[in-house]
Amino acid sequence: MTTPRGASGDAPRTLRDMAARGREFLERHGDAEARLDAELLVARAVGLDRLKLFLALDRPVDAEEVARARELLVRRAKGEPTAYILGEREFYRRPFVVDRRVLVPRPETEHVVDRAREYVRTRVYPSGGPRVLDVGTGSGCLAVTLALELPGANVVAVDVSAEALAVARENAERLGADVGFLEGDGLAPARELGGRAFDLVVSNPPYVDARERDELQKEVREHEPHVALFAPDGDPDHWVLRLAREAPALLAPGGLLLVELGYDQWERVGDAIENARVHKDLAGIPRVLEWAKPD
Repeated sequence: MTTPRGASGDAPRTLRDMAARGREFLERHGDAEARLDAELLVARAVGLDRLKLFLALDRPVDAEEVARARELLVRRAKGEPTAYILGEREFYRRPFVVDRRVLVPRPETEHVVDRAREYVRTRVYPSGGPRVLDVGTGSGCLAVTLALELPGANVVAVDVSAEALAVARENAERLGADVGFLEGDGLAPARELGGRAFDLVVSNPPYVDARERDELQKEVREHEPHVALFAPDGDPDHWVLRLAREAPALLAPGGLLLVELGYDQWERVGDAIENARVHKDLAGIPRVLEWAKPD
């Protein structure tokens, strides 16, 4: 593994030089977001955020800073996700702690929050806010964000992984979100919890077919938790169909189910779920399935 040095072997002298060489180094190793990753990693190595890096590009760098940046860039070049190297990823304008216990939050998942916010604006809740269930919470990005974005919301998050729940709890505490966490499979823990019906059930469930493992990016395949990536029994539609079948019993009249879909999943499940509709992401891909319980 080569390291990010100049053509003559000399070390970078300024932050601008170090970021440029880092980008070139990551590009040579096939990083599709080489510029962004290099800037984030160099900024971390010198104790700045990305904005402050831009404001200090002509600042000289010392040998220790170069060594720290080189270590981080080499880790990225070997395929480790930038979010895991940094220990955080932004979701809905907030920094979430992430590591190998949870999936890295994706921008596509923010569409679930967008639709939930739009829906809640049109409703009135006797208790002052909606009761929300997040199934398969992972890092807690959906549950925590909804707790903070929906006034008066009562949010419950479920995950089968105790390790993932530990990360989600940390994120809730760091960001000041009031979320209840339950360990267990699917909707079962929420059924056992009892209480009034939920107004929203949301989920970003596993929807990757394990038989397509080799088609995933190396950084995803080798670093992110398989239990959160791969659908059970080789059936990529398992969870969306299960949620569509089981969630209505937990939803209040007028309640809403929102499920993130894989890029081609709507083509398979759209006709199988009566009265379902879909919302497209910014790339025009059908991304969020919506099903509303009649009032």
